[in-house]
Amino acid sequence: MSINVNSKIKPFKTQAYKQGKFIEVSEQDVLGSWAVFFFYPADFTFVCPTELGDVADHYEELRRMDVEVYSVSTDTHFVHKAWHDTSDTIGKIQYTMLGDASGAITNNFGVMREGMGLADRATFIVDPDGIVQSVEITAEGIGRNAKELLRKIKAAQYVAAHPGEVCPAKWEEGELTLAPSLDLVGKI
Repeated sequence: MSINVNSKIKPFKTQAYKQGKFIEVSEQDVLGSWAVFFFYPADFTFVCPTELGDVADHYEELRRMDVEVYSVSTDTHFVHKAWHDTSDTIGKIQYTMLGDASGAITNNFGVMREGMGLADRATFIVDPDGIVQSVEITAEGIGRNAKELLRKIKAAQYVAAHPGEVCPAKWEEGELTLAPSLDLVGKI
């Protein structure tokens, strides 16, 4: 069972690694600000560190946008710490790395690879009410792009702040939006 757009995230509680400390994180900690759940198959792999490092490079901008990042794999918080301590790319991560050894969070989001115990490469943008606003799932060999993630978050935040407006394809912050109406039908 997967979580789709407009679904509320399910309750969870887990151990995590963040900025040199082990912490406990639950869905209650997520509520109240925007969040990104960034699922990946496993620590100490190949495409995963490139993606996590890309998000780390944009973390300050995400925080300025009131977005917290939660990377998630089925590794433990201990493995996250070991990876953080041994990889220059992962060592620059300041966001929360959720341990999900039981697979509960990965299963709650519906991105567990059946029979493998590994998460799919999946991204969920969640609003301050815990409602999923965007879902992206890619195949194993296809890495994600943090700049596109930022663009999607900006669009989601804009739409949330401006009811009645929508962001067209390739919309960038500051560009024109659309106000759907009968008058626009067939004119775009």
